[in-house]
Amino acid sequence: MMAEGALDVSRETLGKLEAFAELVQKWTAKINLVSKASVEQVWERHILDSAQIYDLAPAKGHWVDLGSGGGFPGIVVAILSQGVAADHKFTLVESDQRKAVFLRTAIRELNLDATVLSERIESIAPLEADVLSARALADLSDLFGFASLHLASDGLALFPKGEKWQKEIVSARELWSCQIDAIKSRSNPKAAILKIKDIVRV
Repeated sequence: MMAEGALDVSRETLGKLEAFAELVQKWTAKINLVSKASVEQVWERHILDSAQIYDLAPAKGHWVDLGSGGGFPGIVVAILSQGVAADHKFTLVESDQRKAVFLRTAIRELNLDATVLSERIESIAPLEADVLSARALADLSDLFGFASLHLASDGLALFPKGEKWQKEIVSARELWSCQIDAIKSRSNPKAAILKIKDIVRV
């Protein structure tokens, strides 16, 4: 793996990330955690891409990851947080029961402090997240709707987006007002991580 040169983390944290990558590859043979095309590049395509989100978040607070799926970025950021002894509480939301079982297995085997809610995002009582993340879940307008339910009034949303991120912002602004800071993705220069605050429906 290309881990050592790509992430500035402790040996223990690196070991947990590698163990998680192995878990993803093992479980993907049974359930569709990541695409078959990317399963052999879990580190480059998913773990490193998820890890860059962590540096943009505050060092403490309730972090809610929506549509956690295969644990990206939810499990990855929980590992990174544990590695620097940050003061985060993690809640991972995943309605697919099989994927929720995988997430709970990863949390148990990697000894992480995280909870999984296997319910639909819109049916959960407000989670008052200080940090809200979602990767490859929905378009920005829908994500803003989820954020209006679960993000604390002074919270921060972190949404990695692909090459059409600017078009998604234009569309979302027809329904929502917010502050957006676009950070160029380190894994794809045409993609971006959107740091978003003050989301209000117009």
